[in-house]
Amino acid sequence: MRSRRVERGPTGGRRTWLQWTVLAAALTMAGRGSAVVAQPEPGFEPLFDGRSLAGWNGDTQGTWRVEEGAIVAGSDTLAAPRNEFLATDREFADFELRLEYRLDFTQAGNAGVQFRSRRVPDHHEVSGYQADIGPGYFGALYDESRRNRILVKPAADVVGRALAGHRDGWHDYRIRCVGPRVQLWLNGVQTVDWTETEPETAVARRGMVALQIHGGMVGTVRYRNLRIQSLPAAQGR
Repeated sequence: MRSRRVERGPTGGRRTWLQWTVLAAALTMAGRGSAVVAQPEPGFEPLFDGRSLAGWNGDTQGTWRVEEGAIVAGSDTLAAPRNEFLATDREFADFELRLEYRLDFTQAGNAGVQFRSRRVPDHHEVSGYQADIGPGYFGALYDESRRNRILVKPAADVVGRALAGHRDGWHDYRIRCVGPRVQLWLNGVQTVDWTETEPETAVARRGMVALQIHGGMVGTVRYRNLRIQSLPAAQGR
């Protein structure tokens, strides 16, 4: 049996070789900062592996890229030429989606998270619900390329409380859909509780998730820690 190598820590305590190895690994991961991908909560599955765009489709040559554990689009010097969307290969019906985003811009900052959405045939646009991101739109529910209007816009004081909950510029978005009901939370503050009145034939209750950068924005939008949980159809009605 091989003897354990023992060294003294900075406080004079004894540490085994295994403890030093674990400590070194932890320090290495901490040094990577945002490159560390959080483990999903029980019942959730990751939509993004933190390293590649596997499972997603869109303009991965000119618009979307992966940097330090986040999906990124945009430029600090050039305006986004048009709306672009990075979409999941899979579709979802009733679910809870959780993610983090960061918006840094100097002009026309706007982005969003599409859900229960579909690509418009032969076009760069996507049609469906959007959890909006940007001044004047934070925490709002927008209907992209379908009714083309805000369905719910939270009050200014609600938005103020929600945005105050950011951590180093990163914000939590929680999106929950069950049947006709759509709910949004921004940094733990509920901003939307919407029940769809249009029939399912007009407003689909199933579709892909997609990340947006809005045309005209000068700056970057980053998304990370995307995870989803499928829900029973009857839950929450």
